[in-house]
Amino acid sequence: MLGITDLSTYVIGTIAIILLPGPNSLYVLSTAAARGVRDGYRAAAGVFLGDAILMIASAAGVASLLKAFPALFLFIKFGGAAYLGYLGIKMIIGALRRKSSSDADVAPALDTTNPFRRAFTISTFMNPKATLFFISFFIQFVDPSYAYPALSFLVLAVILQIVSMLYLTMLIFAGSKLADAFRRRRKLAATGTAAVGALFVGFGLKLATATL
Repeated sequence: MLGITDLSTYVIGTIAIILLPGPNSLYVLSTAAARGVRDGYRAAAGVFLGDAILMIASAAGVASLLKAFPALFLFIKFGGAAYLGYLGIKMIIGALRRKSSSDADVAPALDTTNPFRRAFTISTFMNPKATLFFISFFIQFVDPSYAYPALSFLVLAVILQIVSMLYLTMLIFAGSKLADAFRRRRKLAATGTAAVGALFVGFGLKLATATL
């Protein structure tokens, strides 16, 4: 169908990949927990647009460009790693301050004025291997004899985005439920924020050690 082979296997693989925890999903969850459903969807929209750009770039050959110019990959990789580390450390410091504060009100888990922009930055620029992943994953399910491979890539991308949005929606509403518990338990909120911050630092270290 439309040059796609073994569609059921692709869908199963896509679901498994989307369910793996990463900076994008944790950011959306944390934003929803701290600021509510509306800002959670703003963050999700940033992830959605960022992933769409990466998939288009993959089909257009950016993955080959990154392979041809390792210096470009290194520049994006270390820049992204530094940014993720910065976000994580900032979250940990904020959590420690709230934990030691006597104020009963819990501050937001993430100090962001524009969840869409930050989520878009994380999704698009913090993961240079994403373009390599998209093209290597998609190509396995595209019939090389099909006359319009771009259409095949488009259908695969749409399926991935649908699965991603369903998953992020689940995280957003889970985050809003967590927010109620966090408002009642200041130390629990601080501990959760610190844990997410530590994961972001870990993602940064993982990105810094990534190779082509």
